[in-house]
Amino acid sequence: MFSLKSLAAPLLFALLSASAHADEAAIRKNIESRLGAKVQSVTKTPYAGLYEVIVEGPQGLQPIYSDDKASYVFMGAVFDLNAQKNLTDERMQKLTAVKFNTLPFDSAIKVVKGNGSRKIAVFADADCPYCKKLEAELQNVSDITVYTFLYPLDQLHPDAGKKSKQIWCAPDRAKAWEDWMLRGSLPKNDGSCDTPLAKTAELGKKLNIQGTPAIIFADGHRVPGLIPAAKLEEMLGGKAGK
Repeated sequence: MFSLKSLAAPLLFALLSASAHADEAAIRKNIESRLGAKVQSVTKTPYAGLYEVIVEGPQGLQPIYSDDKASYVFMGAVFDLNAQKNLTDERMQKLTAVKFNTLPFDSAIKVVKGNGSRKIAVFADADCPYCKKLEAELQNVSDITVYTFLYPLDQLHPDAGKKSKQIWCAPDRAKAWEDWMLRGSLPKNDGSCDTPLAKTAELGKKLNIQGTPAIIFADGHRVPGLIPAAKLEEMLGGKAGK
């Protein structure tokens, strides 16, 4: 027998779904027209009735937050004080995660320390002082494989491109890299061999690598800047095999 009660639940669900889609469409339209930012996604959050809006900005993908009509938006971090979590930071880690095994490792300098079981990739500039400090810190990390992508920032370090080519063209690239970064000794060649620097530059642009060093872990998350050896060990899960 037909009854209003039997219709109530699915009808309510349909109305709520339609309302949610309408809110998302309105938010997308208002953000794009008023802020001039391309919206990639709109998602209702479980907190404060807010919507997370992922926009494409000059620094790559970025989350902003909106009411249900995009009359008010704010940019900044959302903290869950009960869980002591930076929700925005966690979301950014997911948005910027890299599929580690898809990186073109044949375009990187590979250095294996110990059993090499733990892996990171590093985008590094040959004249970046913090890259040199990171290389020194890596001497205190064991059981790790480091893939270094030569990523000269020409505007900051005009000679880094030439030095990167010389290092890549050396018979032993791993030794040449460490000799330069740790001891200031460049290989004696003119850097005229084929190098992957142009391809790496395109990769860095695609991944929105803004500075060096930029470290990518095997689980895909990335960290910009220098990490001391002790902190790196902690982020890698401690000593391999423990």
